[in-house]
Amino acid sequence: MQFDPTLYVITDSTYHTTETLLHAVDEACAGGATLIQLREKDGGGRDYLALAQQVKAIADHWNVPLIIDDRVDVALACDAAGVHVGASDLPVAVCRRLLGPDKIVGATAKTVEAAQSAYADGASYLGTGAIYPTTTHVTTKLTPVSTLNEICRAVPIPVVAIGGLNADNMGVLADSPIAGVAIVSAVMKADDPRAAAAHILETFRAMHHK
Repeated sequence: MQFDPTLYVITDSTYHTTETLLHAVDEACAGGATLIQLREKDGGGRDYLALAQQVKAIADHWNVPLIIDDRVDVALACDAAGVHVGASDLPVAVCRRLLGPDKIVGATAKTVEAAQSAYADGASYLGTGAIYPTTTHVTTKLTPVSTLNEICRAVPIPVVAIGGLNADNMGVLADSPIAGVAIVSAVMKADDPRAAAAHILETFRAMHHK
C-alpha cells in the first residue's frame, strides 16, 4: 500500500473523551495529517474496535490511512490500513503473515540491527525515538539523532522520528534523512489541533524542502 508518513499523528486519549478525541483526529486530518495511528493502551478489544471504527470513518473521509497500534485483530476487524508493533508486541513477520502483502506494517526500531531485522521480516516503515522526553504514558528511552540517521541509511523503507517533537524543536532533524515525524502531544493536546498539525507540516516541509 502506498502511504505518506510525512506527518504521522498518533492519538492519545489521556486528555480526551471519545467525542473530543474524534474531533481532534478530524481537525488533525484537516490540518494535513498524512497518516493516523490509533493508540489505546487501556481497555479491551471490544471498546478498542468500537473506537477504531469511528476513527476510521473520519480517516476515510479525509483519505488518510489509519494504523492500529499493537492489535492486529482490531486492525483486521475494522479493515484499517495496517498495524504498528513494538518490541513486546506480535513479531513483524507474524503481522505480515496475518495481514497479507497489501497492508502497512510499522515497527519500532531503536537500533540498526532491529531496523534491518524488521525490514527483513516485512515492515513497511519504522518508527525511531524517542528524540526528546515525552509526556505520553509510554516508557521511552532517548535515541540520539546519529542513531536515527544510521537507521535511515541502513534500510530502504521510510523511517519516522518520534518522541516529544513539535514545530519548535524539530530543527535537530534538519539534516536527517527521515521520511517524516510522528507527533502525539503537540497535536493531541493542542487547543487547535488543525493549526498545530498545519504548522508542524509546514515546518517539516520547509526544513526538508519537500
